[in-house]
Amino acid sequence: MPPEDAFSTIAGQGEAVALLRRALATDRVAHAYAFVGPPGSGRKSVAVAFAKALVAPAGGPGAGRIERGAHPDVRMFQPTPPENNPKGPLALRIESVRALERLAALRPVEASWKVFIVDEADRMTVATPQAFLKTLEEPPDRTVIILILAQLRSLPATLLSRCQIVRFRPMIAEGTVALLPDGRDEARRRALEVLGSTEGGSASMILEAGNDVGRDRQAAELLVESCWLRYRDLLCAHAGAPLEGRVFKDIDERSARTRSLPELLAGLTACREAWHALTGNVSPRLTVEVLLNRLARQAA
Repeated sequence: MPPEDAFSTIAGQGEAVALLRRALATDRVAHAYAFVGPPGSGRKSVAVAFAKALVAPAGGPGAGRIERGAHPDVRMFQPTPPENNPKGPLALRIESVRALERLAALRPVEASWKVFIVDEADRMTVATPQAFLKTLEEPPDRTVIILILAQLRSLPATLLSRCQIVRFRPMIAEGTVALLPDGRDEARRRALEVLGSTEGGSASMILEAGNDVGRDRQAAELLVESCWLRYRDLLCAHAGAPLEGRVFKDIDERSARTRSLPELLAGLTACREAWHALTGNVSPRLTVEVLLNRLARQAA
């Protein structure tokens, strides 16, 4: 099985998959990656697929053992409760980092690579990132560490600077958009893809989105409306409002609480001001660029 086949079941994340495929094809695999995107966007599935492409490129039983979590050269680390309180808050603790360091120092058991996937890396305790830094600064040979997190700002820049950032767009599944039977669901999904690709992104990505969406006033209006509805639902979820009252069914309290209340209110304000700008005949492209820049700065 060629490495590309490991990604055959991945849908909706073409840019992320293309980046990883290029790394495999050119033998320029980074020692650490940060998979950044909202929950449900397929970050963990892509991480497992990447591990299969590295550790079991021929497929077969090795790939199946990776999927079952039974391969000795692929390890998954997840948040755990305190050792003395099984019902306590989940977090990635220094003990997990120490265990990862010990395993990373060993040679691969069967394959030519070792892969460590750190799920929900944004749940690290305050002291954990500093303990993890040494491993990323002096990575063992033929070792790949993948951090899975929702937002870049959840980890120190010193840690993320040692990682290659791979961004994941929101996955808007069929039936996700509700209460708006106006025939514009597909266009609304496209607007949300634009928002997901630019949140916390670079200026070039925002300018590209402005050039794409801002050429059409109707598309710009739909983007602003979709952003407003998205932030409105995040605010409702943050406040614990019933699911039935939301437009986007993929939003839950957990995803909403990755944002603070002032950030959600600021996002709604930015959307309202963008809408007023469009109704006041401000350039759609300029309006879109300003809005996306304001939302991206909050998410960074």
